[in-house]
Amino acid sequence: MKNFSKYSVLALASALFFSCGNAQKEKVEAATIGPAAVATDSLSKAAAQLGKIEFEESAFDFGQIKEGAEVKHTFVLKNTGDAPVILSKVNASCGCTQPEFSKSPILPGGTSDIRVTFKSEGQVGKQQKIITVQSNASNSMTTVQLKGEVLAK
Repeated sequence: MKNFSKYSVLALASALFFSCGNAQKEKVEAATIGPAAVATDSLSKAAAQLGKIEFEESAFDFGQIKEGAEVKHTFVLKNTGDAPVILSKVNASCGCTQPEFSKSPILPGGTSDIRVTFKSEGQVGKQQKIITVQSNASNSMTTVQLKGEVLAK
């Protein structure tokens, strides 16, 4: 009977020792996972708080023009996101196409214009000019295009 009591006490002490270790381990795991979950949640909220650019039209077809003519077109974009958008750079795929844009912040729900001038001198044939827009929006790089055909003089 004494041996049984000794083993019972040893088993009980072991059970308490290991169960306390598991409880401590669960607390450590919860503390480790907790901040990561909070950080991920904060990143998700921050990502949701970005602006987003949407153009009224992704391409403008100017049809047929005679060589030497200039085509001017205005692309209108809207910020459909939750934070202001700032256009940092607007480039055209060719030196014959010049974009103009505002660097003022575009508030959520607001619009802005990108005015494009295409000079057709020396550009005979089918044309497709890509205008690349870089910004701080969730879709940080977007494009629109100007296309048509230039007929020889």
